[in-house]
Amino acid sequence: MVTLDLSRMAELLEVDETSRTATFQPGISGPRAEELLSARGYTLGHVPQSFARATLGGYVATRSAGQASTGYGRIDDMVVGLRVATPVGELRLGTGTPNAAGPDLRALFTGSEGAFGVLTELTLRVRPEPAERRYEAWVFPSFERGLEAIRGLVQDGEPPDLVRLSDEEETSSNLALQGRKGQAVTLLARARGVRSPALCVVGWEGATGTTRRRRSLALPALRAGGARFLGVRVGEAWRRHRFVGPHQRDALLDAGVMVETVETATSWARLPALYASVRSALRDSLTSAGTPPLVFTHVSHVYPTGASLYFTVLARQVEDPAAMVDQWERAKAAASEAIVAGGGTISHHHAVGRTHAPYLEAEVGPVGVSVLAAVKAALDPHGILNPGTLVAEAPRLRPEA
Repeated sequence: MVTLDLSRMAELLEVDETSRTATFQPGISGPRAEELLSARGYTLGHVPQSFARATLGGYVATRSAGQASTGYGRIDDMVVGLRVATPVGELRLGTGTPNAAGPDLRALFTGSEGAFGVLTELTLRVRPEPAERRYEAWVFPSFERGLEAIRGLVQDGEPPDLVRLSDEEETSSNLALQGRKGQAVTLLARARGVRSPALCVVGWEGATGTTRRRRSLALPALRAGGARFLGVRVGEAWRRHRFVGPHQRDALLDAGVMVETVETATSWARLPALYASVRSALRDSLTSAGTPPLVFTHVSHVYPTGASLYFTVLARQVEDPAAMVDQWERAKAAASEAIVAGGGTISHHHAVGRTHAPYLEAEVGPVGVSVLAAVKAALDPHGILNPGTLVAEAPRLRPEA
């Protein structure tokens, strides 16, 4: 096995301020890219949970979504051009403007997970760094009411740049973990007439004066959904602590608590049923194994046609390491089968990898899998790039003794 390390390909090569694009090498980290862009007054606006350690090449190869995807778009919305090294030659893709010159070959490599080629340069859309930001918190009387209000925002209103709606269970857990501050928020929600709140954080970013205008346009949809305003302080607290989760996960694992996640997306029409079926699948699987779980859910990527669902699962770890792996694999399989049956995507932003590979055909069909295999054969005929990803690894002949 050979591992390709691109960490030394970590430069900002060019900023085209007229076209508002920037060209990077793939190994540059998210924080470093933002630091260099900020010095020129620009930002990508792409901040996934993995921001501290992820690279821009990784963003594109996995087709990631940042926390402010509602306003800035996903990474695939930002890709203007790519330079790709493949075993059969180099590709330079993208002209910087929309075109009708056949299918968009950039899409072959955005989300290809390194199976078709190595990204060596990325030209991405940038935006002026926002002069002001406003993050605030609201509570809805239920998760369902919150979903309806957010759908109205993105379909008929003025959507914020960031929307994050937690269900009642996630809201209760997050507030409990915050101690006295969380207790104060719970009391404030009750004072606003909401006893089992679903917390919603919304954020606007932009030029001076634009956030106030956009917020005023969003207020009717929020209030129509029964939302009650909690204030800027709670929203800003979420923004400051949004990367704490992985560190909390480490502490829980050390304490014998299994912490895992499942994510998907579907249409607005299917969302409530999919939410219920995946939660049930996770609970039933882990309860039958003798480890009844807590299942928390939030929506953080919303579109006119649908939204994502992100499930966090906590359960007691079994002691035997082999059984521990089996414990989660069974639950993940049950959740994945519920996702497929409910019309969800097997991955909204975590990519396919090996865990989701068995469900890819259910999403793209056998012809779609054949197309991916044909692309793999054309670009990587000897199967040396990330074998087994997206396309099943072909058996290799062993040399005769």
